Amino acid sequence: MNKRNYQKEMEEVLKGLQVDQKGRPKLLLHSCCGPCSSYVMKVLTDFFDLSLFYYNPNIHPQAEYEKRLATQRELCEKMPFTGKLTFLSAPYDPERFFAQTKGLEEEREGGSRCEVCFRLRLEETAKEAQKQGADFFTTTLSVSPYKNAPLLNAIGEEMAKKYQVNYLVADFKKKEGYKQSVQLAKAYDLYRQDYCGCIYSLRQREEEKAAQEAKKDPFL
Repeated sequence: MNKRNYQKEMEEVLKGLQVDQKGRPKLLLHSCCGPCSSYVMKVLTDFFDLSLFYYNPNIHPQAEYEKRLATQRELCEKMPFTGKLTFLSAPYDPERFFAQTKGLEEEREGGSRCEVCFRLRLEETAKEAQKQGADFFTTTLSVSPYKNAPLLNAIGEEMAKKYQVNYLVADFKKKEGYKQSVQLAKAYDLYRQDYCGCIYSLRQREEEKAAQEAKKDPFL
């Protein structure tokens, strides 16, 4: 089976869009955080009126959730856009994440727990896209070098069929997308977190930091 080039597929879709004064297509963009969304919004704003959907029940603790939400709002205020931009955040609902990932607590980052989390967020995004009458939906998640783009796109296409809304396949890390997101975050002076979001990724990150510190201290 040939390996799909999601970047090329996305570019072909964008080329085929009719973007004129009669109206621009509407895309519902799931955002995991402000820094990751910066580059993605920069790419998509020339083609779509964007509706940004902040739905991340995985983030822990709530103070971190609120900080990332505030950072996303801050970016929307600072960043220029070609088309219209609307912003929507869902209520914080960590119990839904915990319920769906029960039994997967010991999985390492990038394992089956992450797949459940991707599915949870993308399905909610597809539902919202259907509700809004959006032409497309997609997610910022693939801009991260730590996220599995083929898996994200497979789930997105599955949800597109289920909810009858077009999914824009993408691998936003391509063409130095992640590097550009880091640069944009610095340019807009945005808060950048150092772990994915959930309590389990936070614990893993703390373990990694402790191990790094232990290597530095010859007496430990």
